[in-house]
Amino acid sequence: MGDHKEQQPVRVGAAVRRRRRALELTLAVVAERTGLSVPFLSQVENDRARPSSSSLEKLADALRTTAVELLAAADPAASVDVVRAEPLADGDFDPRTRSLVRGHHQLHASEFTGDHDAGREFQHRNDELMYVADGAVEIEAEGRAYRLGRGDTLYLTGGVRHRWRATVPDTRVVVVAVAEHIEAVQDRTR
Repeated sequence: MGDHKEQQPVRVGAAVRRRRRALELTLAVVAERTGLSVPFLSQVENDRARPSSSSLEKLADALRTTAVELLAAADPAASVDVVRAEPLADGDFDPRTRSLVRGHHQLHASEFTGDHDAGREFQHRNDELMYVADGAVEIEAEGRAYRLGRGDTLYLTGGVRHRWRATVPDTRVVVVAVAEHIEAVQDRTR
């Protein structure tokens, strides 16, 4: 078993369909503009066929965009990524943070070990989950203090101001959040 990232080709079909529908074009009109068949265009939009670079350029021209823009708007490729734990040197108890997810994804996850700036206040756009893997923490959110021990979780909806601190040495906290670039939460009225 390898630790490398396994990726499949980018799925451009949904991006093509979204763009075509935004322009209120039928498959027949796009076929006429590109010289590609309606069945082939349908297969592309349903990710059952991958367009060649020249076909993608024709599609982009017909949809008044560029191939680069279509690829940028493509659905992310399916992936599997293993992030291995980093071995610690003996006596290394310095506070540290490590990302548990590589790349640009819909979820962001980090592991915090040891203490950190307890006075720092956080407010994230989207929802967040904090899980205490080892040790204990105190979290202040919405004017209340919460004490969490090993195995406890705290869920925060987007927009909640909070701060936290480790109350036991060598505490490990895993934070999983919807990435900031995702519009997962509409503005909430309070």
